[in-house]
Amino acid sequence: MKASKAYLFLGLTSLLFVACAEDKNIPPKARKVSSTILQNSTVSQELEQLSAYGFFKGELSKLEPETNVYPYDINTPLFSNYALKERFVYLPDATKMRFEENGPMRFEDGSILIKNFRYEHLEEDDQTNASKLVETRLLLNREGKWIPLNYIWNEEQTDAYLNYTGSVVPIKYRHTDGKLKTFEYVVPNNNQCKNCHSIDNEISPVGMTAAQLNKEYSFISAQINQLNYFKTEERLIGMNNLDEVVVMPIWNEVSSGNIENRAHAYLDANCAHCHSKRGSAKNSGLYLEYQQTDQRARGVYKPPVAAGKGSGDFQYGIVPGKAEESIFTYRMASVDPAIRMPELGRSVVHQEGLELIKAYINQMQSSN
Repeated sequence: MKASKAYLFLGLTSLLFVACAEDKNIPPKARKVSSTILQNSTVSQELEQLSAYGFFKGELSKLEPETNVYPYDINTPLFSNYALKERFVYLPDATKMRFEENGPMRFEDGSILIKNFRYEHLEEDDQTNASKLVETRLLLNREGKWIPLNYIWNEEQTDAYLNYTGSVVPIKYRHTDGKLKTFEYVVPNNNQCKNCHSIDNEISPVGMTAAQLNKEYSFISAQINQLNYFKTEERLIGMNNLDEVVVMPIWNEVSSGNIENRAHAYLDANCAHCHSKRGSAKNSGLYLEYQQTDQRARGVYKPPVAAGKGSGDFQYGIVPGKAEESIFTYRMASVDPAIRMPELGRSVVHQEGLELIKAYINQMQSSN
């Protein structure tokens, strides 16, 4: 840290750096800290409690954003065990996001991305509308470097606590078929966060792209395109004509694109953070960004770099017209850690996503 750089410490004289967990490792009694609303301050160190950042006002679990904290949504999200996600970005006073045609927006020092993971309808009687926040993930931009942090919520839903080592949280949720199901939700450790957020071996946001943000959202009482909203608020610079910005299709909305485009959007959101020329799986030769046009790079008649259990003895990533012979669907249908894809972030099968990719492969015409 440069000595000339001044940071406000949010009125805290000291903080304990404790790796906390919610299930079997409930944290020791946390030091009581006052929530200090972030205004023009830069967070210079990791805070033990989520509440200490002052992102939200009132009852913390309601996630009502404070000043400079903006909610947003994306067109096609990463699947995370059917969790609902509530996203926010904190932009200190006078800071901007810079528009990028491809790849994530550029952020200034002090910006923080906030992603909350929640499950609802956890009880037999849907009328209770039970809700449980499991974790909140932060990406802090500090002097141009991104720092990933995970916070695990306590059972009382009053606060979330810093966790570096990961954890396992038992979850009961109402599946899309209406049935209550249980599974073990895995909170990633810091190294796993770094693996998925690696671009050119540097930690980076992966989901906040122009194509993903190019959609309408309800800000206060107005329904407005998110990119236009941030531009009007003078929080987004570098974007000229919204009509020239690509729109990422919504993977499960037929009206948003044909099956190929929606499948490409799904693979972009769930796979391309690693499977790109700049990602952690760049040596695989499998590149699944939405704009990728090379069919072989997309897996069509492409053999795996390393055969073995992960390939299921199948020859190619995608065999056009034959989803049942394709490595893609084999790995998506598995929960075995040695087989499943994505490797991290899920422990149940995304049945609807799997059906989309099957339909996408089956409608392909074979060139052999």
